[in-house]
Amino acid sequence: MTGSYQRYTFDDIIGESQELVDVKHRARIASNSDSTILIQGETGTGKELFARAIHNHSLRKKKPFIPINCAAIPETLLESELFGYEDGAFTGAKKGGKPGKFEIAKGVTVFLDEIGDMPLHLQAKLLRVLQEKEIQRLGGTRTIPVDVRIIAATNKNLEKMVARGEFREDLYYRINVIPLIIPPLRDRRGDILPLINYFIRKYN
Repeated sequence: MTGSYQRYTFDDIIGESQELVDVKHRARIASNSDSTILIQGETGTGKELFARAIHNHSLRKKKPFIPINCAAIPETLLESELFGYEDGAFTGAKKGGKPGKFEIAKGVTVFLDEIGDMPLHLQAKLLRVLQEKEIQRLGGTRTIPVDVRIIAATNKNLEKMVARGEFREDLYYRINVIPLIIPPLRDRRGDILPLINYFIRKYN
């Protein structure tokens, strides 16, 4: 199974500002739960680093961390990547079908980056994963139980997207069980000097 075993921890998140300390504290608490987490923040604020630290502080830490960028994978590929497909589901489908990440990834953490770019019809299928803990392969009819913890992230304003009908309201509330908002560096200037010292040591 593909995935990552990189051992990033909260100690790898550099900063001493009260804003960052507070977010790290909430993230540590969240890691002890199996609830879905939504990490929001601008590009470059370290959303994936937080997600990896949460995974490596959780009961699932011995299992892989599986990152999936919803904006980087074409829509048709994203569906088969997540949910798998049955034999003959589409032209070029592998004979015998193929399981998706949710099906084979028992006990892992799946990180859905840029979830605001997920197509609406896939949002409905993801909602079923969260509500029923089961999936159906593309082109299939049987239900398959799954055991994953989902951490989602976005740099978009999902509330505004919900108001415009671009993101499902029910899914928004399902993924936003534990919200974490990462402040940008301009709002935590106390972290500038520690980061400078860190990069000087690293590149020396």
